[in-house]
Amino acid sequence: MAVTITYFPVRGRTEVMRLLLADQGQEWKDEDISFQTWASGDLKKEAVFGQLPKFQDKDFVLYQSGAILRYLGRKHGLYGKDDKEAALIDMAYDGAEDLRTKYITLIYQDYDTGKQKYIDDLPKQLSPFEKLLSQHCNGKRFIAGDQISFADYNLLDNLQNHLVLAPDCLKMFPLLSAYVDRMNSRPKLKAYLESDKHKQRPLNANSKQ
Repeated sequence: MAVTITYFPVRGRTEVMRLLLADQGQEWKDEDISFQTWASGDLKKEAVFGQLPKFQDKDFVLYQSGAILRYLGRKHGLYGKDDKEAALIDMAYDGAEDLRTKYITLIYQDYDTGKQKYIDDLPKQLSPFEKLLSQHCNGKRFIAGDQISFADYNLLDNLQNHLVLAPDCLKMFPLLSAYVDRMNSRPKLKAYLESDKHKQRPLNANSKQ
């Protein structure tokens, strides 16, 4: 049975969920909420913390994107082989979320005046992920080891966003560049990325990218 993602009609914080579900062969339904509907307040009152996304798996409902991804990580065996590997996955996920927060601030607050400085500072922001990759399987597998985890989908989504913002941002990072190519080539993920379902959904709500 398909799970349901309730969010605005953009990729935003939920695209990482779609990447994970597509790659794992899990069907899902997108329930898009217009900004006008959200502004009316009724749905916001239902949300535990007054925010979307909302995720539903049968009668089980979750809010908060991190909680949703960790749930999917456990459900699909994407949370490591032991406690130590799970902790490394959490660390990589949190690092990618720090990068996402900076990206969101740029897109919605500082784009017109801060874009160039953000791009100039990107090598400093991306280098920790290159280092993390190098520590596992000579950089030829995944961000926290030899098996894919939910953190990989989060990192991939972040990197894809930044490649739109700054197409040359990975030129200094051969492991990250190869990682993106490798992830994008996974058959089910590749099919989703090439689909209208992915391509026709805007990246951000304000058309800046």
